[in-house]
Amino acid sequence: MTRTEAESRLKSIFKLEKFYDDQWASISRLLNGERLLLIEKTGFGKSLCYQFPATQFKGLTVIFSPLIALMRDQVKYLKSIGVEAACVNSEQGQDENSKILDKAKNGQLKTLYIAPERQENQEWLDAVRLMNLSMVVIDEAHCISVWGHDFRPAFRRIINLVKLLPQNFPVLATTATATERVANDIRQQMGKNVALKRGNLLRDNFFLNVVIVNDEDEKMVWLAEYLSKVDGNGLIYTGTRVTTEIFSAWLQFNHIEAINYNAGLDALSRNEIEEGLYSNRWKCVVSTNALGMGIDKPDIRFIIHTQIPQSPIHYYQEIGRAGRDGKPTQLFLLFSPVDLDLPTHFIKNSRPSLKNYQRVIDALKEAPLGEWDLMRKTNLTQTQIRVIKADLLDQGIIKEVLYGRSKKYEYQFNAPALDTIPFEKLRIFKLHELEQMFKYIHLKSCRMEYLCKYLGDQNVKQCGKCDNCRNLIQQVNINDFGRSKIEGFRDSYFPELIIQSESSNIINGVAASYYGVSNVGSIIHRCKYENGGDFPDHLLKKTLRAFRHKFGSEKFDLIIYIPPTESGVLVKNFAEKVSRVLKIPISNNLNKIRFTDPQKIFNNSVLKKDNVRNAFSYEPIQDIIGKKILVIDDIFDSGATIKEIGKYLTKLGATLVAPLVIAKTVGGDIA
Repeated sequence: MTRTEAESRLKSIFKLEKFYDDQWASISRLLNGERLLLIEKTGFGKSLCYQFPATQFKGLTVIFSPLIALMRDQVKYLKSIGVEAACVNSEQGQDENSKILDKAKNGQLKTLYIAPERQENQEWLDAVRLMNLSMVVIDEAHCISVWGHDFRPAFRRIINLVKLLPQNFPVLATTATATERVANDIRQQMGKNVALKRGNLLRDNFFLNVVIVNDEDEKMVWLAEYLSKVDGNGLIYTGTRVTTEIFSAWLQFNHIEAINYNAGLDALSRNEIEEGLYSNRWKCVVSTNALGMGIDKPDIRFIIHTQIPQSPIHYYQEIGRAGRDGKPTQLFLLFSPVDLDLPTHFIKNSRPSLKNYQRVIDALKEAPLGEWDLMRKTNLTQTQIRVIKADLLDQGIIKEVLYGRSKKYEYQFNAPALDTIPFEKLRIFKLHELEQMFKYIHLKSCRMEYLCKYLGDQNVKQCGKCDNCRNLIQQVNINDFGRSKIEGFRDSYFPELIIQSESSNIINGVAASYYGVSNVGSIIHRCKYENGGDFPDHLLKKTLRAFRHKFGSEKFDLIIYIPPTESGVLVKNFAEKVSRVLKIPISNNLNKIRFTDPQKIFNNSVLKKDNVRNAFSYEPIQDIIGKKILVIDDIFDSGATIKEIGKYLTKLGATLVAPLVIAKTVGGDIA
């Protein structure tokens, strides 16, 4: 097909006049059955490089992508122009995914988007053998390489599929961020004769800035001042899920339209926030790095990082979602020296300890186990189990085995010893990348030039727009008004307990504070474990303020407190004080009917749920029937105990169950 012929079809199908030269160079290779790694900046139009060939091939194009938001957007777009497209992902029901796979097998689709992790699903493995494949696309291909900034073991399975395809079968791998080392690794895995197309990474509409601050308070003040005067809408990236809540609440306190987003939200909430972002419903979305990849909004006018990213590659990837319309766009990184602690911790602990690897190996030596049973057997988190099993599979120490429709992992007889050298090399590499990000922060030369050269584009010169090129020095000064504003916010901000469930009448609750953010945690610890006496009255006052903030208009019939595991009468005494102030009757009749361990000794949700399942009883039942009940505890962590009690009280006839606690644990989730 000539370029003239292709552009005629491009206009007919996509309503676009012509390809960029680099787009056509990539497309023509694919039409000729070649394999290609395409490295181009965000906004280049990489998706057209596979969407157009997909419409020209007779069979099906499968696009592997980790980005559900991107899948949804591109499927919606392709359908709007008459191209049969669909996606399979975890946010859809099994029946819907099965129907889509049937369509793919029956030749009713031109493009199918699917998450790499779905390759572990037996239904996919059966279905793909019956598909008439014409092209395979690997989006976010840096995830293939352990040296990439977001390596995912499931991407290696794509390579297993690619290796089965004929050498003249078109395969495209795309990414906006790949160093020379990563690019070479991807090409080597893709097979022989893989072409490389690397474009110019300069974003000439970007204004890069770094603001050095002393603490979180200065970040908060700077954000409120900046967002009150900047035009347009944007994103604020934070380091953990908790900080997304705190910063968004702070901005709302300052009458700035903001909402928080992280991977802990349910699919419906995430979809609603994404739609709101597109429609400019909020001034900003405060998020972990769970948001941004796959978001195709052209007019994001600013992106602000309140936490140092783990590498220049992470940073370039995350700011790449801004300013895709080519208009001036502001990028800020707020940095305090203590910010290095978080990424350093996660890098050093990115692999579980060797003893945890051995715990999994020992468990599988006894019997083949599935993921949940491994969690029960080892008391490791789901993330730890998934990291360990991926490494053990990669090294041939275990293998996957199907028992009917159930997938288990089986230790291999005479398996090799675990090789930890690659883990250490990767840890050293990631610490080096973090050092380069630290270097970026204290850079005196052009910031854009530094980022582009780090990513392999050696042709970029000084941008003339970053703070260094313009000799800007930006500082934050908090006056008395700013400090009083922060104090007022902290006195009125109460973390929500997201616990509402369709299986019970429990509703979302509230905590007076976070356990690890203020001195509340140390006070609770002193009372519980250091003979510090009853929880002090100032915690009572703060908890009552939280109650009135969340449940001020609700009328409760009864207060029930969580029976203690190791805190004696502390929670009972505290609940009695709440009862006296609120004039709500209190009951002492919720009891444990069996021994339970302290929840804090369990590291995963499976064991926490097992620990408290069917552990409580209440008599007389008549107290509960038709009643609205306030449930009080000192600390909220996983919520397993309160959820179990909520289900139990609902079963007895409670019409509403509402949790009220002194503190909610911070947790360490970064997505």
